[in-house]
Amino acid sequence: MKVDKKPGSGVAKIHIEDDGSYFQVSQDGGTRKLEKAKISLNDCLACSGCITSAESVLITQQSHEELRKILNANKAAAPDHRKLVVASVSPQSVASLAARFQLNPTDTARKLTSFFKKIGVHYVFDTAFSRNFSLIESQREFVQRFRSQANSRQALPVLASTCPGWICYAEKTHSSLLLPHLSTARSPQQVMGALVKDFFARQQHLTPDRLYHVTVMPCYDKKLEASRPDFFNQEFQTRDVDCVITTGEVFRLLEEEGVLLPDLELAPLDALSSCVSVEEPTSHRGGGSGGYLEHVFRHAARELFGIDVAEVTYKPLRNKDFQEVTLERDGQVLLHFATAYGFRNIQNLVQKLKRGRCPYHYVEVMACPSGCLNGGGQLRPPDGHSKELLQQVEQLYREVRTQVPEDVPGVLELYGHWLQGEGSDKASRLLHTQYHAVERAGSSFSIKW
Repeated sequence: MKVDKKPGSGVAKIHIEDDGSYFQVSQDGGTRKLEKAKISLNDCLACSGCITSAESVLITQQSHEELRKILNANKAAAPDHRKLVVASVSPQSVASLAARFQLNPTDTARKLTSFFKKIGVHYVFDTAFSRNFSLIESQREFVQRFRSQANSRQALPVLASTCPGWICYAEKTHSSLLLPHLSTARSPQQVMGALVKDFFARQQHLTPDRLYHVTVMPCYDKKLEASRPDFFNQEFQTRDVDCVITTGEVFRLLEEEGVLLPDLELAPLDALSSCVSVEEPTSHRGGGSGGYLEHVFRHAARELFGIDVAEVTYKPLRNKDFQEVTLERDGQVLLHFATAYGFRNIQNLVQKLKRGRCPYHYVEVMACPSGCLNGGGQLRPPDGHSKELLQQVEQLYREVRTQVPEDVPGVLELYGHWLQGEGSDKASRLLHTQYHAVERAGSSFSIKW
């Protein structure tokens, strides 16, 4: 291969913007935006570092075309062979669609409910509700591990596990180092899978395989998460989440149906049971990736040290995607938490763990720079101004009323009559998961992360 070198070009630096955009900075100070590399599934398979061939088959079964095929087949089927179709929508996807259509989040959620029911979905739920369980379980798990750290060198730090891209990296690249530190609490998507296929199915007097469950997510990696064997019901041969479509795929569905979201009527929001009241979408404090750090931090401060934290103060380190939070008393650091978003910060975290010099008790880890609101499945701006769009999405996400998970109507009731109590075997089975080291196939590439 012949490589042409321009004389006098010198050495260029790469600058990464907050929204993940890459710019080449030349020696004279000039900048040029770089196109993001497009990597096909075949490229991924070449190094087997992320996607496996089995996973590639599974994710082809998860697309808006597959959803359309299921809905059309369901309409044509005999009544006793039809499935109950349930859609669960993430708050991040609602914020992205709200920004595109210049709507507020509540109207977006209601119009999206109207659209899904128009094309054949029977119930539409908000995954902010299932996130309550994920947050509560994350809080309890951290306190338990903190108290047992004297007996286990691997108890801390606890690494958040709701990001499937991060989990894929951990399982396939540094399994022996990272897996013991991962939180076992299920992500909101997979808690909703348990709610729909177990609790809601029973409410409807149906077996899990008689429901078809689709989720709308800001991230393509959620398709891989839904495909994990851990979330497959062997008895009924069905997945907790049958299909994952991204925010962008919902937008394509709207286009293919010739529907403008603002033109749709406002539909009432669905509730999982009579003990759950849904008047408007709700959210949680602590940023666009679910607020895990803040909720675990506040809970741990109160449970472990009797301190009520009014405001969580973040201290940026190298960049805004790597920040620290500390709890101090009389000059002593009691809790030391951090956020690590994007793979350059994840790699820094991994190096700290390798050297035994990780100072943190808990780290909220996300593969995408700026977290889930900037996920790969979110809508991108037509004009290329991604930084401004991300700020708008973040603002819309913050507009939604926040609640403390334990105070949300229906949550404690479901712990009682669905899960048979907090900390029960059923709660452990349906709200937690496990991780597995993945053998890396031989490759002609030698890649160090």
